[in-house]
Amino acid sequence: MVINWYGEGCFRLQTGGTTVLIDPYDKSTGLTPPRFKSDILVKTKTDYPLDYKDTDSSSIFSAGEYEIKGIEVLGWYIPGDANSLKSVYLIKAEGLNLGILGHLTENLEADVVDKLSASDILFAPVGGVPYIKIDNLIKLIKTINPLIVVASFFKISGLKTKSGDIKDFLKEFGQAPGAQDSLVVKKKDLPNNTKLAVLKI
Repeated sequence: MVINWYGEGCFRLQTGGTTVLIDPYDKSTGLTPPRFKSDILVKTKTDYPLDYKDTDSSSIFSAGEYEIKGIEVLGWYIPGDANSLKSVYLIKAEGLNLGILGHLTENLEADVVDKLSASDILFAPVGGVPYIKIDNLIKLIKTINPLIVVASFFKISGLKTKSGDIKDFLKEFGQAPGAQDSLVVKKKDLPNNTKLAVLKI
């Protein structure tokens, strides 16, 4: 599996001949939206009114159980706000379990944490407020205990939306790895202990 990051919570997962797009954004962020076609679209936050139309991919907007092109996606609702619907997901592909926290702003219910504890790789918003506080995120990561944490939702050049610096998370997490262009991962190559991956756009 090859994982690329496009800023904010937007990732491309390439698994076999299938492309999964997670949380694309629009140009109001100040970043250039990704323009590739995807086979599966997964969104952790959708503003009301919900729009289920997508001509280029099979779209997952909410909690439920899905299987598309041999990839299994499990989703659970989390607290949103008056204007949006939020979910977290577990994506299963190539024998790997990928936990997607997306736009998480507060602690998860215990039953959802338990389901996400199957995660080999956890995509986590590390910039702090307006997303989950860093100390709460650290506790959540320790409970889920993934083998790789992939950083998302932190301040980068050109970003106009509010987001915190990753340095605060790195200080608390205790790792400061250099950024890499992409993450290539296979089940047999997973580390023995939790490692942090920071990707470049």
